[in-house]
Amino acid sequence: MIISIEHQVNLVVYSIASGFLTGGLFDIYRIIRGFENPNKIITYIQDILFWILSSILVFIFLLYFNYAYIGFYVYLFITMGILLYLKLISNKFIKLTYIVITFLGRFLRIIRNTILFPMEFIIYKINNKKVK
Repeated sequence: MIISIEHQVNLVVYSIASGFLTGGLFDIYRIIRGFENPNKIITYIQDILFWILSSILVFIFLLYFNYAYIGFYVYLFITMGILLYLKLISNKFIKLTYIVITFLGRFLRIIRNTILFPMEFIIYKINNKKVK
């Protein structure tokens, strides 16, 4: 089957992009799981679930952009995209994600305290009056 040059270029670009997608998903998975290994069985199950989800998302991505053409070169360019992502972007993405998660945690804690403090104060005053 002869494939046009335009389709071949799209195949390469979207295969590398799906490698970047897989690398990003892997970084998100590492952040969620944590960097320590609590239990080998749980880690093994989590890894299998991650790769199932990742393969489904990459297949849907390639189905949408590449008509699900899967060949040796597609796997090669996906691997190349993953390696490029891990070398060029991974550390920056993890640092940025950590900063965002830290900021959101602080922001949500401030909002929670701002909302709950007046209610806790009222409950404290009501309970204090009952004791006297």
